[in-house]
Amino acid sequence: MKDPYTIIKNPLATEKAVRLMEAENKLIFIVDKKATRTEVKKAVEELFKVKVEKVNTLIDTKGRKKAYTKLSMETPAIDIATQMGII
Repeated sequence: MKDPYTIIKNPLATEKAVRLMEAENKLIFIVDKKATRTEVKKAVEELFKVKVEKVNTLIDTKGRKKAYTKLSMETPAIDIATQMGII
């Protein structure tokens, strides 16, 4: 497996990202364009010691790849965001 730090570039802290954290227990990351959903899932689980239920990816208009990661209910996304210093 690749190094998780090469797969995940940075978290996204927009208003929409914060709303998704609170409402749907999701975190949004900017990831490597060549990374697959499985690689993103493993990288997030390894870096933050959480269980990821689902990963959706999209490439935005700026050419960046975003990964929407849904966390399991045992770990609130707000707690992980606080650890990272987003909130």
